[in-house]
This record gives sequence, structure tokens and C-alpha cells, in this order.
Amino acid sequence: MIFNYKRVSTTDQNTKRQLLDISCDREYVEKISGKDTNRPELQAMLLNLRAGDVVNCHSMDRLARNTKDLLNLVEEITHKGAKIIFHKENLTFAPNKQDPYQKMMMTMLGAVAELERNLILERQREGIALAKLHGKYKGGQPKLTAQQVEEIKALINNNTPITQIAKQYGISRRTIYNYL
Repeated sequence: MIFNYKRVSTTDQNTKRQLLDISCDREYVEKISGKDTNRPELQAMLLNLRAGDVVNCHSMDRLARNTKDLLNLVEEITHKGAKIIFHKENLTFAPNKQDPYQKMMMTMLGAVAELERNLILERQREGIALAKLHGKYKGGQPKLTAQQVEEIKALINNNTPITQIAKQYGISRRTIYNYL
């Protein structure tokens, strides 16, 4: 089977620019940070991989944002007998093909992706600290009012499914659990 893995960091972003004309049997799409490998679609794809499968990924930073995770994921994929292709970097890793130059490139480019993520986080922390200093940063705004929280608690007590409540209020299930 051929799998396409697409990832963006937030729900506001889209994956339209990734793997434009690459056909596949199954596509895994996530709108979640690549800071670690605790991603439902990534884990589902890894569980479904079999020998002879191919994984297409637009670029390495879509698979992982740190070098260790990137190397471990590529090793796990190839250990299962599957092949992974990073189209932007034009690198392919297959179970029966060990190219030390490609591994070096992957390690270096993975380190660049990790550096980029760390710089983004550093700039974000600096910006928040500066905004707090000037009294302009108050943190995130609550997604629900106190009345809405009470309504949700009542719905839960009436055995309304969490997914249904989340859709009704336009929030995630995680947000509901955080309020509880």
C-alpha cells in the first residue's frame, strides 16, 4: 500500500501544498504539533505499515520536529520493511538500502528543523515576556463562560456523549475534560 502522511501544526493551517500530485491508497492528515510522536494519525499509520508499503511525506519537518524522533521514526518504518520518501528533500529510505550520505543529510536537516522549532519557541517566550512587561498579555481567553460549563456538566450527568457536547459548543473534547 501507498500511504501519504501530511501534517500542519494548527487547525488554522491547511495541507494543500503537501504532496500535491502524489496518489496513494490511504492518507493520514493531522493538524497537531510535531513536537513529539504522540499523534493519533501517525501512530495509526505506523500500526498499519507492512513490508513493501511506501510512505510519502512532503518534508522531514512534517514527520518530526526533532532529530531523535525523525531518526527513530525512519528506523521504525524501514525496520517494518516499508520505504519512506521525503519529496522536498528528495531522500528515500528503504529497508534494504543503507546510504550513509542520505542518513547524514537526514540528520543535518532534522537538526535544522529542530533548531527552527526551538527558535520559534524562544521568540514566542520573548514576545510574551515583553507583552507582560507592558501589561498587554493576559494569557489565553476562556473558551466557555461559567454558565456554559454548568450546562456541559448537566449534559454529562445526563449521559450525553462528550463528542456530541464538543460539537454542540464548537470546542474540542480535550477542552471539555480540562474544564471538568
